[in-house]
Amino acid sequence: MKILLDECLPRKLKSELPGHDVATVSQMGWSGRTNGELLRMAEPGFEVFITIDRGLKYQQNLRSKRLAVIQVTALDNRFDH
Repeated sequence: MKILLDECLPRKLKSELPGHDVATVSQMGWSGRTNGELLRMAEPGFEVFITIDRGLKYQQNLRSKRLAVIQVTALDNRFDH
């Protein structure tokens, strides 16, 4: 499965997803893009977008996307949490 990790998540999270093709937003050269831009750019090449951004579901119409979006719920974006 091709997974894209949002730039607000720790890169170390990649190692917690063995068996998947995982890239980060910064690796793709997409840092600083808006959520809408990221989703449009990720949709053709990725199957899943993982973020910790709690506002994404309010900012974007996710029903129209072919990309699965997973929102991580944690105290903050530190890897330990």
